Amino acid sequence: MTSPARTPQQDRSRATRRRLLEAAVECLAELGWNGSTVTVVAERAGVTRGAAQHHFPTREDLFTAAVEHVTAERLAAVRADAGELPPAGPARTEAVVDQIVRLYTGPLFRAALHLWVAAATEQQLRERIIALENRVGRESHRATLESLGVAQSATGVRECVQATLDLARGLGLANLLTDDAARRSGVVRQWSRMLQAALDAASADGAPE
Repeated sequence: MTSPARTPQQDRSRATRRRLLEAAVECLAELGWNGSTVTVVAERAGVTRGAAQHHFPTREDLFTAAVEHVTAERLAAVRADAGELPPAGPARTEAVVDQIVRLYTGPLFRAALHLWVAAATEQQLRERIIALENRVGRESHRATLESLGVAQSATGVRECVQATLDLARGLGLANLLTDDAARRSGVVRQWSRMLQAALDAASADGAPE
């Protein structure tokens, strides 16, 4: 059974929603939580405040949906690029680590960080952000496993992948105030070597005797 064709109105509605989500992330990254009102986002997206509130009744709805939407798009891009990664080995591991670190050093991470800070003092937002971060964390972990081509069941792999994500988050924080690219590239190279050694050890431990 084929799905019904979308109408021009539905296409316009989807396009409006997408513009709002992308504008919300841009505003958060540039203006922070206090400066990112629904009105400011609507103006940047080129729609009315009423149209924004039709799609997202509350400010919390808009910004949590925005970060989730852009995160999903970035992770989808990571998965799509997996076919272009080098074969399994040190070069692939370093490429994956660099890929993950880049997810945490761009505007999306800056926007998410503003949400985390606001959530620390706003209970309603906190509950949403905790749930969002749990989903994003699971998806990021899964995408990293897929890109590395390793099984989480192998001894130590889960912890290695989680350590990689935690490292990427820390590097993202270090990059907020100054350009940390030079130091970061050295850290990525060294961590990639250590990660490769750990993955090789996990593979050897799991190999049949």
